[in-house]
Amino acid sequence: MEEFFTWIGRTLGEIIRFVVDLLTGFFGNFGDSARGFLQGLAGSLGISTSIASLLIPVVGLWMLWKAFRALTRRAIVATVIWLLLGFVVLSWLIY
Repeated sequence: MEEFFTWIGRTLGEIIRFVVDLLTGFFGNFGDSARGFLQGLAGSLGISTSIASLLIPVVGLWMLWKAFRALTRRAIVATVIWLLLGFVVLSWLIY
């Protein structure tokens, strides 16, 4: 009877170990993939990999999206303002 419970404990431990190893590998590779993506993006734009530098293109693209949405609502003045703001923010990337 004691061997049966030893076998159950060992099997349960191996299953837990397998799941932990699987999750560790997944999240380790996920982090490396995200880091590689951000370094490639920053390298192609010619900016550093700091959070502030990577936030500038996001804000600029968001402003251009707002300009597009204003254009679909036929708000010409808002479209021009959002376009100018978006282009100014994105021009910060170009030295």
